[in-house]
Amino acid sequence: MSRTLIAYFSRADENYFGGAMRYVKVGNTEIVCGILRELLDADSFKIEMQEPYSASYMACIEEAKRDLRAKARPALVSLPESLDGYDTVLLAYPNYWGTMPMAVFSFLEHFDFSGKTILPLCTNEGSGMGGSERDIKRLCPGADVKKGLSVTGSAAAGCRDAAERWLHANGLL
Repeated sequence: MSRTLIAYFSRADENYFGGAMRYVKVGNTEIVCGILRELLDADSFKIEMQEPYSASYMACIEEAKRDLRAKARPALVSLPESLDGYDTVLLAYPNYWGTMPMAVFSFLEHFDFSGKTILPLCTNEGSGMGGSERDIKRLCPGADVKKGLSVTGSAAAGCRDAAERWLHANGLL
């Protein structure tokens, strides 16, 4: 088993790309995680909701806003049995209303991250990391939460250089 885990939430279907809607078969965050897997010897885990958000972008963002306001913790399809074998978790997600999707909150609250290093990565179309780093620190007391990498979602396929610099700066390359 690798000592590094890439845990990610990604959404395909209709997405927003710099002012326009476009249907995609693979979400931007998953594209970035594919690049990370090429660069690292790491295991990966996709965080998936039992009841996914709508395929329509506009409906999805309203559902995500509703869950954020309700502080919902959506049920997940599955969870890793344990994270005990991992020292480092690369946690990747899109920016939903200034933070992570609530499914990522469900994932984080399930485990004890004490003594682990968490490297956040957030795809977005200009909103950056939002408050997600602060939220991860609050949800994962005892973890060493590093400075995150913000990736423009519509440019996800071209983020290899930025990802390499980020991984190198954090001692993973």
